[in-house]
Amino acid sequence: MDALTYAGNLANLEGVVEEHGERYEFFKADIANADAMDALMLEHQFFAVVNFAAESHVDRSINSPENFIHTNVIGTSVLLNSARKHGVQRFVQISTDEVYGSLGKTGKFTEKSPLDPSSPYSSSKAGADLLALAHHRTYGQEVVVTRCSNNYGPYQFPEKLIPLMIIKALRDEPLPVYGDGMNVRDWIHVQDHCAAVVAALFEGKPGAVYNFGGGNEMANLELVKMILKQLGKPESLISFVKDRLGHDRRYAIDSSFAQKELKWKPRKDFKEGLETTIQWYIDNRAWWQPLLERAERY
Repeated sequence: MDALTYAGNLANLEGVVEEHGERYEFFKADIANADAMDALMLEHQFFAVVNFAAESHVDRSINSPENFIHTNVIGTSVLLNSARKHGVQRFVQISTDEVYGSLGKTGKFTEKSPLDPSSPYSSSKAGADLLALAHHRTYGQEVVVTRCSNNYGPYQFPEKLIPLMIIKALRDEPLPVYGDGMNVRDWIHVQDHCAAVVAALFEGKPGAVYNFGGGNEMANLELVKMILKQLGKPESLISFVKDRLGHDRRYAIDSSFAQKELKWKPRKDFKEGLETTIQWYIDNRAWWQPLLERAERY
């Protein structure tokens, strides 16, 4: 189910119908529409809801926080209520390490780290997490919350850091890097994240939070230089720009609890994953070109 806003793209599901046939159906709807959610869940009697739906671009949340409250908070609340009303057994809330705020030079986020969000985006996700966990404690719903580090891989919307840097480098355009470029992020390949979500769906303990990270910490500037080197482009394309408001300095995830409890671990080597991701964007210009144009108009 997807509202198909500016970032939604049915081309991402190409081949799913052919491969999965009777097990797959697409619904266009807004998760904050209670009538639509009730009708859908009444008709299909789902075993689980996995809530990936979110406004997720931090820059956009700074400019228009209302959209993030609508989808991330109200939408999650509507989904939780509808799922409970219609007997959905399990609810997986997909969240982010950004709800923990910013780290210093040492340490990692654990599931016990206090929530300290910095942006309207991360605040809306923290609010949704607390709503989900409250539904477990109040109503006994089988809710599981997952929080992952930065994703990368094919099909990522072109306004996100890695695809944006790849595309601008391919076009020989300046690559905008916030501040001094030393903000640190941990990167997890989308396939590792999806495997973690599946593990949480079937093996997660109701009421639990699970952190998923790739163990690939690096400064944004280092990452941008890796992309330029892979593409054979000069570092002179890097353009330092004014830092983003409320820009967290460092994220790092401790995934040991999830690895122990869910028998999961990240398997994708970052260097190899980045190389294949870069090649995917080189080979799929027809996929990202119209999306980039749409994002620029939005």
